[in-house]
Amino acid sequence: MQSKFPKGFLWGGAVAANQCEGAFDEDGKGLSVQDVLPKGLRGARTETATSENLKLQGIDFYHCYKEDIRLFAEMGFRVFRTSIAWSRIFPNGDDKEPNEAGLAFYDRLFDECRKYGIEPLVTLSHYEPPLALAEKYNGWLDRRCIDLFLRFAETVFTRYKRKVKYWLTFNEINALLRAPFMCAAIKTPKEELTESDLYTAMHYQLVASAAATKLCHAIIPHSLVGCMILGVTVYPLTPAPDDVIQTMLRDRETYQFAHVHARGTYPSYLLRYFEKNNIHVDMTEEDLKTLKNTVDFISFSYYSSICESAKKNAAMTGGNLSKGFVNPYLKASEWGWQIDPAGLRYTLSKLYDLYGLPLFIVENGLGARDVLIDAPNGEKTVDDTYRIEYLNAHLVEVEKAIDDGVAVLGYTAWGCIDLVSASTAQMSKRYGFIYVDRNDDGSGSLKRYKKKSFDWYREVIRTNGESLKR
Repeated sequence: MQSKFPKGFLWGGAVAANQCEGAFDEDGKGLSVQDVLPKGLRGARTETATSENLKLQGIDFYHCYKEDIRLFAEMGFRVFRTSIAWSRIFPNGDDKEPNEAGLAFYDRLFDECRKYGIEPLVTLSHYEPPLALAEKYNGWLDRRCIDLFLRFAETVFTRYKRKVKYWLTFNEINALLRAPFMCAAIKTPKEELTESDLYTAMHYQLVASAAATKLCHAIIPHSLVGCMILGVTVYPLTPAPDDVIQTMLRDRETYQFAHVHARGTYPSYLLRYFEKNNIHVDMTEEDLKTLKNTVDFISFSYYSSICESAKKNAAMTGGNLSKGFVNPYLKASEWGWQIDPAGLRYTLSKLYDLYGLPLFIVENGLGARDVLIDAPNGEKTVDDTYRIEYLNAHLVEVEKAIDDGVAVLGYTAWGCIDLVSASTAQMSKRYGFIYVDRNDDGSGSLKRYKKKSFDWYREVIRTNGESLKR
């Protein structure tokens, strides 16, 4: 079957600096919020970085990036999504001058990508604000973080203007409401925060995102800047009208911030929600003008779907930040995330219908407990047929969305090389096409091994999707 993927489709993979780089205290890097979350999203923070935190070590991408980029190139990557660790550039977030050693590392990384014809897709803030911002400012509860972020953004835009065309501002920006410390360095315990606090911090990030978009277009005229949202596909648990209405309300939680990025205004239903619930957001006229600087495309993560119901008496499921009701028609992964390839087509179509902007799937993948086995060539490998089946099914649905008329720029499989889980801080929850010999206790050689999915994805890219099983 002839592929429906357009010529020039950006195939690749995605990581985050805090989950792969390691080298947390090398070359002048400061601590980030991730360095005091040894149990990941689901655990409590510590007072300082501890040796049990696998993210301090990552997979040593900081020193192994040349080998890893070479492997990505062997697969045929056309794009590689990563993030710039803010605390590698401004160790305390508010330093007067950037850290040259940190800037030089990303110069080397992006040069290595471009050597192989791989376009970097760079996220400015991927759950890793400097820890000092939490201690000194209480993070994004302080309006001053807007200017600090813009200083960081201007520094990297200027430095890499000839090396990076594709940029994202904040990773899964809508997750701030559920994980304020990880997303926004807010030190105050979540249970003590009011909705006014949370939405004010969110507003500051939206203003910073819009201002950074304007800045990027000015410094890099050929650049494309996108927002990034946590994509949650939600179905009514039943056809009951109350369930359908509850689903509509849940959808708004996901799309309200895409709306601000794409339309440059707050949706009327969110403003009404503020009014009805006595939520006071520090919002100025100048802020509202800044929000008019809209993005060029919308990117999102997609792993699973959930159901919603007006009745709260059904079994729950969901991903890290998107709990909902179990869909009886779907199977689930080892971690309880329901597997729903068709939901990706649905989400693509819904976003495109709503906003009419090009879309980019920047996270999608299957976390599993991979097991090393001996390969016929004498090396070791992983028979991850289950991952191939998962990704194949999702990519077929992407192709259907493209055939429906949806403009999709590209697809970056999450954790294209094994890395430390954001939710659990484990290595054993693996997503990659490349196995990294590191265990949950930090032991292991760090040697890289190609999984069965490595060759499968290489063929998908080589044929621009024609090799997919439909």
